[in-house]
Amino acid sequence: MKNLKSIALSLIVALGTLTATAQTKKIDAEKSKVLWTAKKVGGQHLGDIKLKEGNLIFKGKDLKGGNFTVDMTTINTLDLQGEWKGKLDGHLKNDDFFAVDKFPTSTLVFKKIGKKSTNTYTVEADLTIKGITNPITFDIEANKGIANAKLIIDRTKYGVKYGSKNFGALADKAIDDEFELKVQLKY
Repeated sequence: MKNLKSIALSLIVALGTLTATAQTKKIDAEKSKVLWTAKKVGGQHLGDIKLKEGNLIFKGKDLKGGNFTVDMTTINTLDLQGEWKGKLDGHLKNDDFFAVDKFPTSTLVFKKIGKKSTNTYTVEADLTIKGITNPITFDIEANKGIANAKLIIDRTKYGVKYGSKNFGALADKAIDDEFELKVQLKY
């Protein structure tokens, strides 16, 4: 009987130790990068946007969670200068696109993570843009203080329909519904 109590106590201590090993690692927003690419008929535009805050959660070396807030007011075009840059940045921030006055942040919250290979995971997450939340799936590689991911986002699922051929834009003026985010997180 004493032996069973000792075993039970050992199991409780061991399980408590396993639970306690989960670590939340804060993202260094200043050193992290979020680059976007949006394509249209006859070209594309490149830009960046700033992270406001974020965390990755690890248990040992395995990624177990994450949550991020993006500052939508920092949408910035990198491939234009002067007047054209100002016009595009302003247009992306207005109601035709991301309505940053009403929705100054977007969020990404990890919901389920599956290990794909060493340091690489498939993440199912909830992405909220313009107050609209949809599921998204992507791969992320996390190792030695750096995590990299590429997300493909269908903007029309978030009420961003300007220039979409699926919502009335002329074919030669159409903007692709999907845009790409390349993310490098430093933690």
